[in-house]
Amino acid sequence: MKRSTDRILTTHAGSMIRPPEVLALGPDVDQAVQTETLRKAVAEVVRKQAELGVDVVSDGEFGKESWFTYVMQRLDGYEVRRVQKPEIGFLGRDESRYPDFFKGAEIAAGLGTQRHVCVAPIRYVGKAYMQRDVDNFLRALRGVSVQDAFLPVVSPTSISVDHTNEYYASHDEYLAALADALHEEYATITNAGLIVQLDDAILTHFYDRMIAEGVDYRQWVGHAVEVINHALRGIPEEQVRYHVCWGSWPGPHTSDVPLRELVDLILKINAQGFSIEGANPRHEWEWTVWQDVKLPSGKILIPGVISHAISHVEHPELIAQRLRRFSDLVGRENVIASSDCGFAQGAGIQRQTPTIVWAKLAALAEGARLASRQTTSV
Repeated sequence: MKRSTDRILTTHAGSMIRPPEVLALGPDVDQAVQTETLRKAVAEVVRKQAELGVDVVSDGEFGKESWFTYVMQRLDGYEVRRVQKPEIGFLGRDESRYPDFFKGAEIAAGLGTQRHVCVAPIRYVGKAYMQRDVDNFLRALRGVSVQDAFLPVVSPTSISVDHTNEYYASHDEYLAALADALHEEYATITNAGLIVQLDDAILTHFYDRMIAEGVDYRQWVGHAVEVINHALRGIPEEQVRYHVCWGSWPGPHTSDVPLRELVDLILKINAQGFSIEGANPRHEWEWTVWQDVKLPSGKILIPGVISHAISHVEHPELIAQRLRRFSDLVGRENVIASSDCGFAQGAGIQRQTPTIVWAKLAALAEGARLASRQTTSV
């Protein structure tokens, strides 16, 4: 990953609003049409990011249906089955605390009872899909001026708890098989000279469930970190960024685990960059964690300083204030400005309209310029 001693660089969490022509793609669409449509759409979204001043760009995740379900198209060994909804699910205790809010809410409606169940050895069969995404992205990067480029993919730990196992003798064995399979996906990205970003929302979201089941949460997270590092084995740390978040829906989030409870464990992941929410009202205050927790040498903090979940376009001065807090604590050259999470967690779950997204990214670039003038490197 590139860093800058001259100014604060900018990026985002990866997922962007799919244009109508991409949303219209499906299994019945001619393969040649799909290929050309994706290629043009990725080229356009990369060009637009660069035009607005985003330094570290993504392909918008246009080749995937969502941030984590896409991988079921790339893994063999599963079948789809209806399963019983757990007492405490992805939404944690908030779902029972605020039933009137979640009744019919978009996020609740999207969490059905259909799950992928592992019934055979897990094999990675998605090389062609991943190579297509890599090739489209590399082609789009030609002729644009950016500092770096990354592709977001799902962390093995964010698959293992939403998709149940009936084949492997233990959950640990199942996790190891997932890590082995996804290693091939990660390596395809980094072998092409790109940065791989592992997206992980489950690590935080199963806090309530682990506590209710009497599981030592920190021990559980520690094991998840070991699994992630196993999936990343042999991949250069400087080509890895890790994104952890507390979810992407507008909601109360009173059940979120505090960053302080797991930050030391997260920093053990073999990644150079750490993308962490920092702009929403529930977690903005947690910049204070870095007053006590030292960012390890060589690491880069990628804090969210704009929100994907609200349509307010943050003022550049506010963005600059947020960035100064982080840069004053960890050093300006160790900070890359970002969004909290993706603007479209799935093809059909798009948090903002495109014009709002572009306005937010333009404000992000301006805020980073302001903060760069107001701070010095250390």
